[in-house]
Amino acid sequence: MSAADFIRVPYDDPHISRARRMLAAHPELRDLAGPYPPSAVWIAVLVTVQLSLAFVLLGQPWYVWLPIAYIVGATIDHALWVLIHECAHNLVFRAPAGNKIAAIVANLPLVLPSAMSFCKYHLLHHKHLGNQDLDADLPGETEARMIGASAARKAGWLALFAVIIGAVRPIRLARVPVVDRWTVINAFAQFSAMAVLWVLAGPEPFKYLFASAVLAIGLHPIGARWIQEHYVITEGQETYSYYGLLNTVAFNVGYHNEHHDLMSVPWRRLPRIPAIAPEFYRDLTAHRSCTTVLVSFLTDRRLTLFRRIVRGSNSSRASRASGVGTRGPRE
Repeated sequence: MSAADFIRVPYDDPHISRARRMLAAHPELRDLAGPYPPSAVWIAVLVTVQLSLAFVLLGQPWYVWLPIAYIVGATIDHALWVLIHECAHNLVFRAPAGNKIAAIVANLPLVLPSAMSFCKYHLLHHKHLGNQDLDADLPGETEARMIGASAARKAGWLALFAVIIGAVRPIRLARVPVVDRWTVINAFAQFSAMAVLWVLAGPEPFKYLFASAVLAIGLHPIGARWIQEHYVITEGQETYSYYGLLNTVAFNVGYHNEHHDLMSVPWRRLPRIPAIAPEFYRDLTAHRSCTTVLVSFLTDRRLTLFRRIVRGSNSSRASRASGVGTRGPRE
């Protein structure tokens, strides 16, 4: 097989079987599940801080507001994305509607309506991990071939990741309806809020807000988590956690293996999963530095968009020459 192909496997999502074994060995893990309402307070605080910064920076030159957007604004927006992610799993409030409303509020500084679409596609990512027809986290074949191994193209891809994940990949997932009731509500609320902001302050706040939103999931150390989570660096291992300092400003989103294993555990309690069941995680490869992940992705020509495990309707195709697809998952 050519190296320009995904890692195609015949086995199912390994998180399902690991979760069963973990719960059988440690039934106390069930006590970690359930919503964590203080996340709503964090949403309110971060939305207030980000919108306030947009006003504080009015009239400032680009060399003032752009570095602040990169260092502070992108970190805040990334944290808001993590909290939207919590809402997607109904981990802020018990009522699904309450979580959707909280996600729409968290969306406000992100300029464009995207929370409800993210929630929909993210849940499909969990349900159909590695399925090219239903997992928007996977790059498409055309996308992967266009980017290739070039450091410049990989940097451009990551810099524009907000556009790719928001506009390009939904086209590939033709079976998933783009518009539903909550996406319409999200769009109405977002555009209404942005119209009020424009009336109050004109176009100036949007420079900082838009830059922060793009950088939060782009060419930034915290944006490296899109590589950290599922790009294969260890044969047979599909998902990777990150145990570094950025978890303190990213609501423990680095605990990605743990999240896929037990999706009903909120961010606050995720570190307790490997503490309770260390035997299930000690042999798994994990990342310690998002900056190292970012630099490795850009400079290592072997680490391309094809370094993803794929299953589903095309899984019967031959596995890559490395044999990743034939040995079974690394658990």
